[in-house]
Amino acid sequence: MRFGTVLVANRGEIALRVIRASAQLGLSTVAVYSDPDAHSPHVREADTAVRIGPAAASESYLSIPAILEAARLAGADAVHPGYGFLSERGAFARAVAEAGLFFIGPPADVMDVMGRKDRARDHAVAAGVPVLPAADSSDDLGEVARQIGLPLLVKAAAGGGGKGMRIVRTAEDLPAAVAAARREATAAFGDDTMLFERYVEHGRHIEVQVLADEQGSVVHLYERDCSVQRRHQKVMEEAPAVRIGADVRELVTSSAVSLARKVGYVNAGTVEFLVSGEEAFFLEMNTRLQVEHPVTELVTGLDLVALQIAIAQGERLPFAQDDVVVHGHAMEARVYAEDPFAGYLPQAGVAEVVRWPGRVRVDACLESGQRVGTSYDPMLGKVIAAGTTREAARRALVSALDDTAILGLTTNVGFLRQLAASDAYRDSEIDTAWLDAHPAAFALDTPVAAWCLAAYVLAAAGGSEPSQPFGVGDGWRLGGPPTVVPVELMAASGDSRLLRVDLAQGLVTGPRSSREVRLLDEADGAVRLQIGTEVHAGRVLVRPHEVLVAYRGQTYTFSRPDVFGPGRTAAAASGTITAPMPGTVLAVNVSPGDSVVEGQALGVMEAMKMELALKAPFDGTVTEVNVALGDSVELGAGLFLVAAATPEGP
Repeated sequence: MRFGTVLVANRGEIALRVIRASAQLGLSTVAVYSDPDAHSPHVREADTAVRIGPAAASESYLSIPAILEAARLAGADAVHPGYGFLSERGAFARAVAEAGLFFIGPPADVMDVMGRKDRARDHAVAAGVPVLPAADSSDDLGEVARQIGLPLLVKAAAGGGGKGMRIVRTAEDLPAAVAAARREATAAFGDDTMLFERYVEHGRHIEVQVLADEQGSVVHLYERDCSVQRRHQKVMEEAPAVRIGADVRELVTSSAVSLARKVGYVNAGTVEFLVSGEEAFFLEMNTRLQVEHPVTELVTGLDLVALQIAIAQGERLPFAQDDVVVHGHAMEARVYAEDPFAGYLPQAGVAEVVRWPGRVRVDACLESGQRVGTSYDPMLGKVIAAGTTREAARRALVSALDDTAILGLTTNVGFLRQLAASDAYRDSEIDTAWLDAHPAAFALDTPVAAWCLAAYVLAAAGGSEPSQPFGVGDGWRLGGPPTVVPVELMAASGDSRLLRVDLAQGLVTGPRSSREVRLLDEADGAVRLQIGTEVHAGRVLVRPHEVLVAYRGQTYTFSRPDVFGPGRTAAAASGTITAPMPGTVLAVNVSPGDSVVEGQALGVMEAMKMELALKAPFDGTVTEVNVALGDSVELGAGLFLVAAATPEGP
């Protein structure tokens, strides 16, 4: 055995995944952590944990000296990079080897070649793998557009994960798209080299998992479909792919193996393709473990992390290609701290209540009471379901998302549930552009069940408002016991309702109708109500002044207008542009006195690796600029003030 102690150079759910796999193999484990992660589950689970720096990734998880010093202090003799951060940097793999440690991944020189999309493309051509028409980075953007044609895709040559990518449909938009992609690529990868490719509308993103040992054996574990994306970021994945034929499957799997052999690949890797009809084109190779590796594990019965470690120990692959068989179907949903109903804006805050589902696989590192900041990627975990058929797996995933509750922190769980339950997903109609082309496909309407859950729980508790000594809506009246409990609630949409809950008769009466409601059970905030003839389950958290209800994955927030005063509503839109998320200001484009038009970008801010333009709400004049380049701002901070233009007289 080459090594006995593994340091995991990562955080969150992937760190936890690697720590547990290593422990099952009898290896000692070392976690590393930045200051905000000091109490994270992955830190507690490891045998040893070492602090590597402050919150900034550049001073902690992206610091090669800090990682190597942690390995020295803990006596580690191997490093697993997980995914993200340093996982695809040849310089890191090389530094690990030079420090006398084993790197659980491919050789550094292979990472150097395949970790860059431009070089990887050249090797794909040499291996006979089909590629898209493309051009390298050039100062003559007009020539690039003429050479490739429109629409085209601008993407960072270094890194992956959808960072530094823009779709360009007109030549006029190309310079701004390149500038934005360069900024994003520099921030994510430290390299702003761009590659330009023809953009294929309505393509499917198909990727092939490969494994290769040091003795020259290379196998594929079949393919995954990762077409459900928003802004080039994967949302849901499944294995195997269902909308490709046998010829395309043979083309992508054989091409992936050929490319891995051509470059002398070792360990686990993924070769990604864009499939359109009967054609397939090489996109890139990820020289690491993928976020979506669990779906492959569930359909093949193989543990990819254990195999990664075995290969790094110098062992041969314990099976040949003919031994790899796919059974059933698996799907994965990525849970993000973001608001999909507000442009997928990243979110931050305290996850007061976290309940992950049973009966399915959950890879997550989020627990109740944990604070989620903006320093790192917003992915919180993954819910993975399997079944004997695709439809069985889909139904299991919908049920699992129903049982997922995260209260106190805005997430995309409810969106994922709607997506998994949709006809479009059921029928496998969603391609890589579908979500971006259908921004209103899923709505955030407050269902009757959420109103009933909130009202019934409040009524059963006496309708009390803990912070108000006289805020007890228990229906008490002079000369008799309480009869009906009035509960006034306001949804986030501004819809306000006075509901009267008759606990004795089992009725919830609203402004338009009454519902028969019967409590089936309640424990630790989990409530099951029979509303009419249907059973509805949710989780309810009562806060001062508001009630949070997790129902079918979505969290609904109800304020208590009776506490705040009648008629309380959100302030009308003025000319104030506030921070829609906590983050860092990347650009300030205007000064007081400047004239602006509706939609003009006043500035740009970034959080969780996502850029957002701050736009003028109407034509007018900038009267205040309350922010500067590089400032860190909180959610809701007033950044700019625009005075509306005065209409011209007759």
